[in-house]
Amino acid sequence: MLFNFFPKDANFFELFEKQSLYNVQAAEAFRIAVSGGALNTEALSKVVKLEAEADQAAHAVIMHLNKSFITPFDREDIHSLTKALDDIIDMLNTISNRLNVYRITDVKKNLVEFALVIESAAKAIDTAVKGLKDMKNYDLVMASCMEISRLENISDSMRDTALAGLFENEKDPVVIIKWKELYEEAETVLDICADAAHVVESIMIKQA
Repeated sequence: MLFNFFPKDANFFELFEKQSLYNVQAAEAFRIAVSGGALNTEALSKVVKLEAEADQAAHAVIMHLNKSFITPFDREDIHSLTKALDDIIDMLNTISNRLNVYRITDVKKNLVEFALVIESAAKAIDTAVKGLKDMKNYDLVMASCMEISRLENISDSMRDTALAGLFENEKDPVVIIKWKELYEEAETVLDICADAAHVVESIMIKQA
């Protein structure tokens, strides 16, 4: 495999894994932040901190990409994957900031359910990314990508259910606006996870 001959100072696989780990940690922190009934601001602050660190990891990938003559797979795929991985934590950071800006204190159960699905998707992405460095992991990687697709489909239904309940039960238009945006952004995280999975699938198919 090309991985075995790749320069240690430009190991894209390790950099991708670092990005993916930040996503898992951020998803875990977000789940903790919203799962206690009242918003856990300390856990929410961790998401913001992790997003800043993840930006540095994404920057490192682009920096090495610009310097490297040989890459383990297509340069366009490297760029697409690092962007998709970075977009996941960016959106988690966006939701975390929204919760603060909107002064949310009591978290609705629908957001808790979203947080659990997001965490599962982040872990599935992590499994897929870790499998990229060896074609022996082809089946495992593809199964992880299929799981992400399943979770993304679930999130579509979750969003619709959450919005229907919101419009039916909430009378305050300001509250409706806030939570509508939060639910839609939570579902967007799953869309981005699916985008990352599609990039991983494409890479594995090209290398097969």
